[in-house]
Amino acid sequence: MKSRYILAALLAAASIAPVAAFAQEAAPAANPASAIPASDKQAIQNYNLNEDVFNRIVKVSQDAKKQGIKPKDAKTDFSKIHSLDDLAAQVTAADPRIEPLIKKYGFTPREFLLANLAVTNAAIASEAKNNPQMAAYVDQSKVNKQNVAFYEAHKAQINALMAQDDAGGGQ
Repeated sequence: MKSRYILAALLAAASIAPVAAFAQEAAPAANPASAIPASDKQAIQNYNLNEDVFNRIVKVSQDAKKQGIKPKDAKTDFSKIHSLDDLAAQVTAADPRIEPLIKKYGFTPREFLLANLAVTNAAIASEAKNNPQMAAYVDQSKVNKQNVAFYEAHKAQINALMAQDDAGGGQ
C-alpha cells in the first residue's frame, strides 16, 4: 500500500468489512476504527465501485495534486471519530480546499470516503489471495467480490496513479 492510502488501509485493516479480525485483537483506544458503527461498516461493504465513481476519484486525485493538497499531511484526532461522518469531517477540515474539490466531482465527503475505503478493502482482499499471512485476517464472507473484481481490472491504472502521486511531491 502506498502512503496516501495508509489511513484508509489502517481503518480497513482494523475493522471495516473484510478484515474484522484485527478489530477483535486491538483495544478500542488503540483501534479507532472499532468505534465505527456496524451500519457504517455495512455501508462500506455494500458500496459498489463502478467506472463513474472510479473516474471521479481519479479526477479528484489529479486535481488535488495540481492544487498541492496533501491529505496524508492531515492530522487526525482519532478520539473524535465515532463514525464515517466524523472521519469525513476531519478530512475536509484539514484543508479548506478539500470539500469544494470533492463536491466539484459530485461526491459528498462521506461518499468520497466510502468510495476510497471500498477501493482499499478491495485491494486488501485482492492482495490476500496471494498472501497467506494477510489471508488469515480477511473474512471472505464480508468481501465485496464485485469490488475485488473491479479493483483487479483497474489495478494497473491504480498503481500507475499511486506511483505518479509518490513521484510528484510525496502525496
